[in-house]
Amino acid sequence: MAVSSKRLVETDVRSPQAQLWTVRADTTDAREWLRDAAVCPLLKPYQIQHLGVALMPAPFDIVRTKLGGSYFLASLAGEGRVLVDGRWQRVSPGQAFLLPPGTLQAFHVSGSHWDHCWIRYLEAPGQKPLATGSSPVLAKFDNATLQHAIQGLYHECTRAATPALVDHWVQLIAGYVKQFAEPAGLDERIWHLWEAVEADLTRPWMSCDLARVVHLSEKQLERLCRRELGRTPRQQLIWLRMRRAAELLQTTDSKIEAVAREVGYQNPFVFSTTFKRCLGWSPSEYPGRR
Repeated sequence: MAVSSKRLVETDVRSPQAQLWTVRADTTDAREWLRDAAVCPLLKPYQIQHLGVALMPAPFDIVRTKLGGSYFLASLAGEGRVLVDGRWQRVSPGQAFLLPPGTLQAFHVSGSHWDHCWIRYLEAPGQKPLATGSSPVLAKFDNATLQHAIQGLYHECTRAATPALVDHWVQLIAGYVKQFAEPAGLDERIWHLWEAVEADLTRPWMSCDLARVVHLSEKQLERLCRRELGRTPRQQLIWLRMRRAAELLQTTDSKIEAVAREVGYQNPFVFSTTFKRCLGWSPSEYPGRR
């Protein structure tokens, strides 16, 4: 189901029965739901803004339009949906998703409840984001270990904390998510393919071209990409183009037509429509555009 542009507004709806165990890097964020969060300055070196575990009954609807950093969420129980590439995807227990910075972020409970743990990053300007072109957007994940680490950090930070133990918990949390973002077991053919594509986004890539790079049939490549990245090859190609377009809009004075051509679109209208569907804004409205 595609998302109507009317829904792409800042939203924060939470049940009063929700239970949260939240830790934040500092107290600069004054939003109500963060007011009682524990504080852990050791999160800052890892570019983590806040994290936590949530037992979240319905209703729960979140839309973030402020272009925050990378966002990681692991589903523990129940079921939720997350907006990916302009469409809602189901996230079930035993799965996690990772959204890179620069994307409109939206998620909601699709049943009676959705228990999950999350980590919000806030990468510094110029820093390599956690999510790369070969990071899975949705994949299997051992959620229990991350949940225990977050709750261990929370309990340590809400008492007379031992710095060494706090640092231990933070390193575990950061390591688990990095392992998801840069899976050691990722098929080397995926790395090879998308590195080649990122180096030549102006090329009019067809499905047969992508498959030829890794010596697979088109159906084999689609199965491989779905398994490793949670996207089809076409969805991944579009995402890499839109991510590169967002970088150009933020760092250059190029006109939209020029940006479209640089990422492989000869028709600026098609480019603008695709950009808005994937990122939530038209290129001319994209926050941070020079």
